[in-house]
Amino acid sequence: MERGGNGACVLQVTLYKTSAQRSCALIVSRFGNRNVLTMRYGPSIAEQNFFVPAAMTNPDFDDAIAVTRDIHWVGFYDKEANLHCNPYLLIDDANVILFDPGSIPHFPVVMRKIIDLVNPNEITHLVVSHQDPDVCGNLAVLEDVIGRPDLKIVAHTNTIRLVRHYGVRSEFYAVEKNDYKLRLTSGRELQFLFTPYLHSPGAIATYDTRTKSLFSSDIFGAISVDWKLFRSDNYLEPMRAWHEIYMPSHHILAACMKRLSRLEIDRILPQHGSVLEQHQVKQAIQFLAELPCGLDLQESTP
Repeated sequence: MERGGNGACVLQVTLYKTSAQRSCALIVSRFGNRNVLTMRYGPSIAEQNFFVPAAMTNPDFDDAIAVTRDIHWVGFYDKEANLHCNPYLLIDDANVILFDPGSIPHFPVVMRKIIDLVNPNEITHLVVSHQDPDVCGNLAVLEDVIGRPDLKIVAHTNTIRLVRHYGVRSEFYAVEKNDYKLRLTSGRELQFLFTPYLHSPGAIATYDTRTKSLFSSDIFGAISVDWKLFRSDNYLEPMRAWHEIYMPSHHILAACMKRLSRLEIDRILPQHGSVLEQHQVKQAIQFLAELPCGLDLQESTP
């Protein structure tokens, strides 16, 4: 992490070409509680894009935390728990997508963080990876707060038939009836990966083609007493504990990892555990591809 004078910490750098083909760097730095925007010009600046989340420097879990420029963690940080839930908000022009909005107990904190970013009425889609109460138990309350008649709940039909019992009224968008895709107004495409029995018969993960981000739901989840949203070490063992307990078998998990290994994934955003980036992605996929879990462990027990 680059640090400037007076304790400044660089959060985001966007490098691009101006209309005059002059290289320009747009830099966001943090001074205490303030973000400061500066611009630098120079012929030697390479054209590329990268993002360093503020959470990797001095995280404040009372606030929404940017994962990329348009994806934000809006979860609840519970110091007493070893399991943390991670709703994410994707803001894309006319569409705002909330992934796995969470439970009733977490709702006040999650909604406050959403309000810090957008008006709740701007949320157009709720992506529900599966029906568990920690994932979407607050759907009916969330509908009332959002208050728009064209709100859509995105899920697989095997999940939809169970989610109906939360008392929701919004229109459902069944992913398997829409070619496992959702095209946003901007042209951005979300692709849905059917991951049955990991750990629900209607489970899905979502791949954002623009940022190459995988919203993986319970896959790549973790249990940890020293949870961090971003962590550079010891992220595999907490994943072991979660998958051994909550995933059905190595056979099913390995087949999913084989499929994911074919995707170009820059980051994984699980519903539990820590965000995985860069080299962590391939390491995590390989780790889970070889992990015995669920029924495998029961069969080995007398």
